[in-house]
Amino acid sequence: MEKRSLRLAIQKSGRLSEKSLELLKAAGVKIDNYSRQLLVKAQNFDLEILFIRDDDIPEYVQDGVADIGIVGENEIFEARKNLNIVEKLGFGKCRLSIAVPKHFKYDSIKDLEGKNIATSYPVILENFLSKSNINANVHKISGAVEITPNIDLADAIFDIVSTGSTLVSNGLKEVEEVIKSEAVLVSNKNLSEAKKAMLDQILFRIRSVNLAKNNKYILLNAPNDSLEKITALLPGIKSPTILPLAMEGWSSVHTVIEEDDFWERIENLKNAGAQGILVVPIEKMIV
Repeated sequence: MEKRSLRLAIQKSGRLSEKSLELLKAAGVKIDNYSRQLLVKAQNFDLEILFIRDDDIPEYVQDGVADIGIVGENEIFEARKNLNIVEKLGFGKCRLSIAVPKHFKYDSIKDLEGKNIATSYPVILENFLSKSNINANVHKISGAVEITPNIDLADAIFDIVSTGSTLVSNGLKEVEEVIKSEAVLVSNKNLSEAKKAMLDQILFRIRSVNLAKNNKYILLNAPNDSLEKITALLPGIKSPTILPLAMEGWSSVHTVIEEDDFWERIENLKNAGAQGILVVPIEKMIV
């Protein structure tokens, strides 16, 4: 008999664990007393959370041990499992890059010919080298890949890069960006109709949370003779809401704008005559 709850696998500890739990909390999923448990039932949603190693998540989801999972794209590319990528989640963004010691004279990918490269992601690296027609020696390393050039185990490394500070502290420089990665929601390809319906419910909540993060609600006061110019700068979800103020000749304008071009729009609004601009964060956004 099929288990009733939808089972979600997330990283037990590491860079995606905390963000995954924050996303579930923002989506209204209550989880208590999970710090020492590997399988926890949500209090208010038909969901079980399975805490495992990140590199085990693709296999667990493919094999049906978990129905869905939150994992970095890099683990999906490396594991080569047969999964559905349901949604990009917008956190855990990084890149997988080749780095060499600072003293290494690097002009092009051809400089890696015949070199020893240490990595925890041999599949991704070997695919890249093959497409680049480079013959290099790939050595799979678990743990601190970045120290291998300093102890003469490798000429270069291929690893996750977020800020680049770890490379700098180990005397390395980034020379080739191979792929970009972020956290994604994945699912088993053979979910039952009941499980698909549960996935749709949690996905609806996640999308509402992430949409809210990328938008701001703004309120401003505008002279009526500038309304046309100001509203032209506000491409909201549909159109701005305009309400008359007690002060004659003025209106209050309400709308939602994307955070990516937030500051430029605010500056343009001020120049167009807007005053008393208030910016309010959005907790959930349903369109």
